[in-house]
Amino acid sequence: MAGYRRQLYRDDAVVLRVQKLGESDRIITLLTRRHGRLRAVARGVRRTTSKFGARLEPFGHVDLQLAGDPKGNHGSSLHTISQAEGIDLYGKRFLGDYPRYTAASAIAETAERLTPIEREPSLRLFQLTLGALRSLATGDHATTLVLDAYLLRGMAFAGWAPALTACAVCGTPGRHRAFSVPAGGAVCPDCRPPGAAHPAPATVDLMSALTTGDWAYADATETGVRRECSGLVAAHLQWHLERALRSLPLVDRGAPASGAVPPPGGAGPGVVPPRTGGGPAAAGVNREITE
Repeated sequence: MAGYRRQLYRDDAVVLRVQKLGESDRIITLLTRRHGRLRAVARGVRRTTSKFGARLEPFGHVDLQLAGDPKGNHGSSLHTISQAEGIDLYGKRFLGDYPRYTAASAIAETAERLTPIEREPSLRLFQLTLGALRSLATGDHATTLVLDAYLLRGMAFAGWAPALTACAVCGTPGRHRAFSVPAGGAVCPDCRPPGAAHPAPATVDLMSALTTGDWAYADATETGVRRECSGLVAAHLQWHLERALRSLPLVDRGAPASGAVPPPGGAGPGVVPPRTGGGPAAAGVNREITE
C-alpha cells in the first residue's frame, strides 16, 4: 500500500534460529509471546561494532522492538529488529555442554515445526519452550528427560499426544502392553497391528510421568527405560510431522544400559516401581516447565 509506514511494536521472544544475510546482517527466527513465530532482519549484527549482536544468539530470551506489521497485512513478511535487550541468554550456558546444546537445538527446531503459520499467536507453546530452555540451563533434571517432556507436551498442544491410558483405536481403558506409532499410542490385543512395539511397562509409565509433570518418578528411572522412552517419543513426533528433525539424531542420549531393557513380562534393572501419582513436588516442577 502506497504511503504505508512500518509500525513499531515490542514483544519478548525466544530466538529459535539465525541465518546469515549479506555481509553483515542476519535473519532471526523468533517465537514471540504475543505474535507467534516471526522472522526478522537484524541489520549489522555480524559486525564487531554491533550493539546487540551477541543478544540475538539461539536459545536466548530477549525483549525486542520490531518494525513491521504484526498482523502481516502490509509490507514484507520480514520484520526489522531495531532494539534488543537480553532477559536471559541461555545459549551461553550451553556452548561447552554438547548434550544440553543438542537438546536445546531439538527443542528450538520442534518449536519452529509446531508453528507452521507465521504471526499466529501460540502462548502455551512459547511458555513451554521458554520453560524447557530454562530447565536445561538450571540442570535440575536430566537433559533427555527435559527434552522428552517438551516433545510430549508439545505434541499434546498440537493434538498428537500418544494414547497411554486407553487403546488408541477402540478407546478401551487400561494399561495395554503394545504401542503402535501409526495407530496413535498404546493398543489393546484386539486392535494391535502387525509390527507394534512392546515396551517395558516402566517406559509407558515414564511417558505418562513426563506428560503430567511427575518428576519425582521420572528422575528415579534408569538409563534403559529413558532410552526406550526417547525412541518412542521421537518416532511418534516425526510420524506426525511427516518429516525427520535434523537435530534429533544428534542428541546425546547417554551410554546404553548394560543389557537390554527387560521384556514386558519380566523384571530387572530397567523396571522401576509403578507410578503412584504426582504430588506437590511434581506440580511445582510442572509449573517450571510451562511457565
